[in-house]
Amino acid sequence: MRNPWAAVVGFILGHQFDRGFADRFRVFEKQGQDLPRVSEEFVRALFQTMGHLTKIDGRVSEDEIRSARMVMHRLSLNPAQVRRAINWFESGKEPGFPLLQTIREVRRVSARRASDRLAFVRLLLEVVLAKQSLKKEERALLWKICNELEIGRVEFAQLEAMIRAQKGFKRSPAGDADAKRVRHAYETLGIPQDATNDEVKKAYRRLMNKNHPDKISGSNPGSDVMAEAERRTREVRKAYEMLKARRSIR
Repeated sequence: MRNPWAAVVGFILGHQFDRGFADRFRVFEKQGQDLPRVSEEFVRALFQTMGHLTKIDGRVSEDEIRSARMVMHRLSLNPAQVRRAINWFESGKEPGFPLLQTIREVRRVSARRASDRLAFVRLLLEVVLAKQSLKKEERALLWKICNELEIGRVEFAQLEAMIRAQKGFKRSPAGDADAKRVRHAYETLGIPQDATNDEVKKAYRRLMNKNHPDKISGSNPGSDVMAEAERRTREVRKAYEMLKARRSIR
């Protein structure tokens, strides 16, 4: 009762469950995986705004930094683009950052479509909601951004409700099992979870070249060796397909 925004989010969550929340949640997750191709201007504005938002409460948390890194992966940024994104994030934290001017330029040039504007706000929310709660100044700033991008309060509340539901899923037994499958995929490819998309691709190609049955058939291997090569190839391919979908690797 003391927090009207929490009430709105709670109402929407309840309403979504009543109307088949599970189906809507799957669609929402799929949309998050299939991010649109965006311009460098869009990426610059996104990470500058992200830096500004995460700094508004005085400090940037480790969870926010980790989430920002994941957004870089999902946008399939190469190492040079990641470095630029980090620099833009830092510039957004500087005093006097022209937030409204930046958002208006995004609306005018690189996010004319409603779907692109929603993706912009969704990615911002995924980062700032990485911590436990939003402060009043953060929520006020987010609403100012939504207002400039012509995103209504109901759309904004729906986005927040869905992202919070994602966080809840990750803490659930099913979410824990899913996290274990993801960790196993990284272990299968022999790479850390903070690897870049390019590193994921290279690890996949290297292992496929090493293990694919076609690559070793010339040495007339025994049936047991061929069977192991086929098993390993299936395992590597399955791991890559999982990470490819999670990171929106193109």
